[in-house]
Amino acid sequence: MKTFKEEYQEIRKALKEELSKSSTEAVPKIVKITLNVGAGQAVNDSNYIESVRTELAKITGQNPVVTKARKSIAGFKVREGMPIGIMVTLRGQKMYDFLNKLINVALPRVRDFQGLSPKSLDGKGNYTVGIKEHIVFPEVNLDNIEKTFGLAVTLHTTAENNDDAKALLGKLNFPFKK
Repeated sequence: MKTFKEEYQEIRKALKEELSKSSTEAVPKIVKITLNVGAGQAVNDSNYIESVRTELAKITGQNPVVTKARKSIAGFKVREGMPIGIMVTLRGQKMYDFLNKLINVALPRVRDFQGLSPKSLDGKGNYTVGIKEHIVFPEVNLDNIEKTFGLAVTLHTTAENNDDAKALLGKLNFPFKK
């Protein structure tokens, strides 16, 4: 049985002919995956950041970074330096493992899943998926959950335009809406 990385290398070779690129290195590839969680509830609950951080560490297998507010915003009761989010950047083998888990396990478990929107490409070949509940990942133990949280998953590619990125993601069996 092939690993996801080996399948990915074969997909890139097939894309070379499909996109009529001169070499395999000219074919778009996924560089990194970033996961972001906005933890605005941390203003009222100090333990929320730590619980989100441990859940995200279970999902990704990597220690997340807590992001802090750059400016004070009185309307939101946010002060400069307060923790307001968590992020993880995945590269290498962890990136391929997470991508495999996202496509084959997590997305099919999303409630009322109709497919991913092809409009989420940003014009430079990057694709962002919003997941409303983190409980779709198999590592999450439902008995220990206090609150669910949503996360944004961004795939950063070397594609120069949306068409090349969509071709790459389509070959990776991303479930786009028809």
